[in-house]
Amino acid sequence: MSRLNRLTTERSATIILFLLVFAMASRISVDTDLWWHLRSGQTIAETGQLIYPDPFSHTFTGVVHWNHSALADLLLYAVWRHFGFAGITVASAIVAVAGMSFLFVTCRGSAYPRAFLIVLGAATAAVFWSPRPQMLSFLFASVLLWILRDLKYKRRDHLLWIVPLQMIWCNAHGGFIIGYLLIGVFVLGEVLNSKFGTSDSPLPFQHIRKLLLLSVASIPLLVINPLGIRAYGVPFDTIFMPELNRYIQEWQSPDFSQTRAWGFVLLLALVLATMCWSTRKLDFTEWLLVCGSAAMGLLAARNLALFAIVAAPVASDHLDDILQGRGWVIPFRDYEPPVRAVVNLCLVILVSIALAAHLRHLLSAATISAGLKSALPVDAVEQLDSLELQGNMFNSYNWGGYLMFHAPQYPVFIDGRSDLYRSFLDEYYRIATARGGWQQALDHWRIGFAVIETNSGLAQALASDQDWRTAYQDPLASIFLRRIPLTNG
Repeated sequence: MSRLNRLTTERSATIILFLLVFAMASRISVDTDLWWHLRSGQTIAETGQLIYPDPFSHTFTGVVHWNHSALADLLLYAVWRHFGFAGITVASAIVAVAGMSFLFVTCRGSAYPRAFLIVLGAATAAVFWSPRPQMLSFLFASVLLWILRDLKYKRRDHLLWIVPLQMIWCNAHGGFIIGYLLIGVFVLGEVLNSKFGTSDSPLPFQHIRKLLLLSVASIPLLVINPLGIRAYGVPFDTIFMPELNRYIQEWQSPDFSQTRAWGFVLLLALVLATMCWSTRKLDFTEWLLVCGSAAMGLLAARNLALFAIVAAPVASDHLDDILQGRGWVIPFRDYEPPVRAVVNLCLVILVSIALAAHLRHLLSAATISAGLKSALPVDAVEQLDSLELQGNMFNSYNWGGYLMFHAPQYPVFIDGRSDLYRSFLDEYYRIATARGGWQQALDHWRIGFAVIETNSGLAQALASDQDWRTAYQDPLASIFLRRIPLTNG
């Protein structure tokens, strides 16, 4: 039997699945936070300092930004430096596919229902797939869930990997707390399963004890981190920052009027329906994980990816039980007749060619340029050096990171580092919406020019203010200059 005969329909469907997931994850990112992460990584690489007084803004100059994603920022900048924006796009897609691969292995049943769940999970999680440190949190959460479920359902012990996983996670992103949440819920669920005699696969006590011991042992090692002991407080400091819920969209509840939230709705409905319909015993671990992650997703849209990681494998358990009970399962074949194997190979090749054509178009200079110009002030920034600029800059919050990276000679008013600015966001939005003494605030911060959205409230106010003039304008961005320069003092 040749190797080609082993390319069964099931295996070729799996290959095609991940080619399509890669295509879904490959897109021109207009996530504005990417740029301040790149600027941070560049500064770390050039200075060798992981933590430093802020040199990027004129409002918080010298204030230390306790960056919890230094490792991820360095990795992003390294990719950018060697491969440019195209490399950033491909690297982000690779991380997404890696996370979904662990999810696919974690799911149970035949390849076809698992593929369906992976597509639905990807549709849910892809809303927040972008080249940012949070992508590593997505990957690490997928790896951790695979470790936990492999122990629970297959009795395969990979628990020693938890210690280095949590250490790397803590240095890459403040979302490392997700790992401890998953472990805590998992342990609680297994304890309840043992106490009440539920679950088809209760975890023996010795495994629960080892899981707890290794998890606790990893906690003191988190101080091997540029933040030191401050690393412990990063997740809580972020969660309890009221400005995030007020101003930052991804920290607000999902908007279900938008189609991008429908994947979450469908996956939630499916996992609850299958859990209620199947004949499997009540499993506290499954219910706690699903309900807990669903609640987190409803509270903050950025948690939808975590829900996808948790819900898809649980849905696979119950969906497989339902299909098995009705005999609706396609038997697995380890090899195919030569003709069918050739057909499968042709399908894989065709999809691969289509993906290559998609990437060639997507990663072309023209496509990247058009994508960036659709959401970022690319043309406006190119005009800055040709203008006679005086005083400090006021800029859109969403564009601060882009200006930090592409116009570093002009310190920003604000950028996406909300953990640095905190309550200063109130000051920014007062000016950006032209409310309550915004002119005096511009005077206070000695603002001589503004780079803002053309359709913003502030742009309309400055356009009608005799002290300001429009120096540049396109449908997306405008640059306003003071007519009368600020006096000293």
